[in-house]
Amino acid sequence: MITPRPDLALLTGYHSAQVSVAVRLNTNEAPESPPRGFADALAAEMATLEWHRYPDRSYTALRTAIAAYHGVDPAQVFAANGSNEVLQTLCLAYGGPGRSVAVFEPTYALHSHIARITSTEVAIGERTTEFALDLGEVARVTREAQPAITFLCSPNNPTGMVEDEATVRAVLREVPGVLVVDEAYGQFAPWSALALVEEDVPLVVTRTYSKTWSMAAARLGYLIGPRSLVRQLDQVALPYHLDAVKQVAGRLALDYRDAMEARTATLVAERAAMVERLTDLPVTVWPSAANFVLFRPEARPGDAVWQSLLDQSVLVRNCSSWPRLDGCLRVTIGTPVENDAFIAALEVALR
Repeated sequence: MITPRPDLALLTGYHSAQVSVAVRLNTNEAPESPPRGFADALAAEMATLEWHRYPDRSYTALRTAIAAYHGVDPAQVFAANGSNEVLQTLCLAYGGPGRSVAVFEPTYALHSHIARITSTEVAIGERTTEFALDLGEVARVTREAQPAITFLCSPNNPTGMVEDEATVRAVLREVPGVLVVDEAYGQFAPWSALALVEEDVPLVVTRTYSKTWSMAAARLGYLIGPRSLVRQLDQVALPYHLDAVKQVAGRLALDYRDAMEARTATLVAERAAMVERLTDLPVTVWPSAANFVLFRPEARPGDAVWQSLLDQSVLVRNCSSWPRLDGCLRVTIGTPVENDAFIAALEVALR
């Protein structure tokens, strides 16, 4: 039997624990389902769907709705099966053998993972001791590696830190290729790099429906960028890559903007309360502009605290094996009841 390409043996998959627990706070999902009206509207449209026909290859209605939401031209929108497939399509179009991407650790693991799957080299820079972006390090990495793509995650996963406008502009001046600002958690942050997207600027901003739109099950993401870049992505994407159900669901979700913004405001308030409660415990906690908080237990090893939480049916993300995150855990902001249960379980786990 033929063997896969040899470099795949060096890769490890991206996994998060999926176990049955009472409180699931490990994958940064929205704590509630979409509004009831969304489900009813989706069911009504599904009843009229021509299931024997291929979906709109250009996903015109969805593209137009996303563009209207952000105030851009539909030709500036590219959508795919989750923002991860958007990232993969970028790597297929602009990466590949003989090219590289730049990342700055600790950051979202799939930026490196997707690049390597597409046979793109990964140039790794280090963040500061406080996990801030070091512009001197950015200059060094981009000068030495000449990356075709530079990834910034803002707010950064798993640290929660957001890159301000001055920092993004400074990075834009350094990069020789495309700058990708991954804003999977952008709606929770005080500003967005979407304001910097222009036709002659090598910048794209990626977003997802999984978090604030409560649609993780749908797997839908998109980017906003220059029209010329989007045309290249359309050439790389497989025919009919977005199914008809996903196209309808993504369009209908945008009709519930007020509900989404209200939920986002609630989660931001709950996040502030979570940080305040964590600061009263023997943990190191980092400021967050996302829907999660990174912390490191001081009195007990992170692995032991994670296991104790799991034993109490509370699941958070164990980040101890990630670059420079020894002993760190990450908790998603849930409902008030879930957050209370987490704090109570953490108090037990830290003893």
